[in-house]
Amino acid sequence: MPPLVDAVLEDARWHEAGLPALAEGAARAALARLGLDPAAHEIGLLACDDARIAALNGDFRGKPAATNVLSWPSDERGAARDGAPPAAPDGAELGDIAIAWETCAREAAAQGKPFADHVAHLIVHATLHLLGYDHTRPGDAALMEGLEVEILAQLGVADPYE
Repeated sequence: MPPLVDAVLEDARWHEAGLPALAEGAARAALARLGLDPAAHEIGLLACDDARIAALNGDFRGKPAATNVLSWPSDERGAARDGAPPAAPDGAELGDIAIAWETCAREAAAQGKPFADHVAHLIVHATLHLLGYDHTRPGDAALMEGLEVEILAQLGVADPYE
């Protein structure tokens, strides 16, 4: 079975944390929950540090500060109606994700969550963004968060919104 996630680990701490396998499992679970064949899709993942993600956040969002995760969908798939599911992807490439070590570690510690559980949540969250899900409108947020909770439960991860 070909990998769904092509990970580039710029920061060695991600390798030590087992990110490639963790990201693969989380992204596969998200696609499977939506009835999509993980073997038919591709996601690029950059595992970096806060400095790198701050530069990316500045370049692409005009916010030169560290964040936990960023995503770049390969195509616009968002739903026109608030709370409606987005269009299914029509190509193999879903897009790219970047995730930052320090911010993830700091958030997991502050929330009292296992690091791996927090990272799994962020990968599921970013994968849903690649698929056109969003959380800016109330109905979209409810749909996306509900899916995250379901997918994470399948992975044995507690509800991150409790």
